[in-house]
Amino acid sequence: MIDEEVGKREAELIAARRNNLAALRERGIDPFRATRYDVTAHAAQLAQRYAGLANQEHAQAETHAIAGRLMASRGQGKVIFADVDDVSGRFQLYLKKDELGAGFDAFKELDRGDFIGARGFVFRSKMGELTLHVTSFEVLGKALAPLPDKWHGLTDVEKRYRQRYVDLAVNPHVRDVFIARSKIVAEMRRFIDARGFIECETPVLLHIAGGAAARPFLTRSNALGDLQLTLRIATELNLKRLIVGGLERVYEIGRIFRNEGIDTTHNPEFTMLELYAAYWSVHEMMQFNEELFAHLVRTVHGGDTLMYGEDAISFATPFKRIGYLEAMSEYGGLQRDRLLDFGGALAILSEFGLPTSPTHAHALDKIFERVVEPHLLEPTFVYGYPVVLSPLAKRMADDPELTERYELFGAHMELSNAFTELNDPDDQRRRFNLQIAERSAGDDEVPPPDWDFVNALEIGMPPTAGIGVGVDRLVMLLTNNASIRDVVLFPLQRPLH
Repeated sequence: MIDEEVGKREAELIAARRNNLAALRERGIDPFRATRYDVTAHAAQLAQRYAGLANQEHAQAETHAIAGRLMASRGQGKVIFADVDDVSGRFQLYLKKDELGAGFDAFKELDRGDFIGARGFVFRSKMGELTLHVTSFEVLGKALAPLPDKWHGLTDVEKRYRQRYVDLAVNPHVRDVFIARSKIVAEMRRFIDARGFIECETPVLLHIAGGAAARPFLTRSNALGDLQLTLRIATELNLKRLIVGGLERVYEIGRIFRNEGIDTTHNPEFTMLELYAAYWSVHEMMQFNEELFAHLVRTVHGGDTLMYGEDAISFATPFKRIGYLEAMSEYGGLQRDRLLDFGGALAILSEFGLPTSPTHAHALDKIFERVVEPHLLEPTFVYGYPVVLSPLAKRMADDPELTERYELFGAHMELSNAFTELNDPDDQRRRFNLQIAERSAGDDEVPPPDWDFVNALEIGMPPTAGIGVGVDRLVMLLTNNASIRDVVLFPLQRPLH
C-alpha cells in the first residue's frame, strides 16, 4: 500500500513537471534547444573572488555567467531567491520582476533539478550571503523526473549505487569524493613520471590470466573462431615482458577483473597501479612505496596524519616493519615449523574454527587474516613471505623458504604488494609446475601457467622489483570511506529484474 502511494505521488510530480515543460514551450522557451552556454565562473571561484565584500555591498563593475542545476527557489512577491549547484558548489541567485519582465514569470515555472545559466553581478545580501544579481538567464535543460526529497537527500544505499547519477546530483560530498579521487590518481602519475617511469597499456583480453591468485571472468572472441579468452586479473606478466624488452621503468594504472566476492574492500572490477623498476630490489621499492604514500597523505590532508573512521593514522616515515613469521608469532603465538608445513597450517585452521583449505597458500592467507590483520592499523610493512605464497618472487639468499616480498597494510587492510621479481626461468618453471598441482588439488584461484612468460625470462630479465597498489583502497583511506563502493563510481550491482 505504501509503495502504491509513493508511486502515485511520483506520477503526480512527473505530470506536474511535464505541464511546466508545456508552459515553457508556450512561452517560446524549449529547455532542450540550447547547445552551449558561455560559463565564465564557477560557484567556488566567485566565493573566493568576492570573499571580502561587506553586507549589502555590490560589485557591479564586473558581470559573470554561471550554470548549473536549480536546487531551490524561494519567491517573495516580485523577488525570487534561488540556489544553483555546479561542480564546485552552490551559489545563490537573486531575480527581480521589474528587471526580467516575462522572464521572471517563466522562472516560476522551473522545477528543482532543471539546468539554467544565469548572468549578472555579485553582491552580498543583508543576511551575509554572496549572491548573483541576475540580469538574464537561459533554461538549459529540464528534469522531467523529480530529485529525492530536498531535506533528506538520497539515503537508500543500494539506490545510491544503482543510480549514481542521482547520488552525485543531490549529495555534494559524493561529488567531492570522486573529484578527490581524480586528483589523487593524477598526483600519483606526477609522482611516478617524475622518477623516470613510462606509463604503458597492456591487454585486458588474454589467453591466460596470470600474475595473481584469482578466478578470472571468461569471454569469447567471435573473430578468432569462438576462442575462449579471460579478462586480466593483473598486469604483472605483460609489464615484466616490457622489462625484458628493455623498458627499464614501467607502470600501468588500469582496471583489473577478478571473479570474486563483493564486500567492503572488494569489487570484482577495480583499479590497480602496477609498477616495475629494473635494477631495484624490494628494499628500493619499499622506500618508493613509503615516499609515495606519505606524499599523497600530505597532498590531500596537508600533514602526515589522516582520520579513518574514528582512528587517527600517522603516515610519518619511516613506516613500521615486521617479518611475516615474526608477526604470526607475536600476534598469534604461531611458530615457523607449523606454518611452513601444510599439515601444520591445516591444524591451525582447525584450532581457530576456520574452514579447511585446498592448498597450503590458501591456508596461510586465512590464518594471516585472522591473526595479524586486525592489529595493523598504522602503516606497516610485513616482509619475508613464504615461497608457497609468492610464486613470482625471488627467494631470500639467506633463507630459501622465504621470499623478498612485502605487503603494506594500513587501517587493517592490504594497500600494496611488492617483491623482488623472480628472474630465474628454471625456478619459475618449477613454481608453475607446483601451481599446476595446487590447481589440480582444487584451488581454482591458482591460474594456469603462462609458459610464454618462462620463454621471456629465458631471453633474460635484469634484477627487478615490482609493486601492485590497490587504488580504490588507497582512495578509501585518503577520503575516509569505509566501503569500496563509495569510491567506485559504478560498483557492480545485481539487476533489479
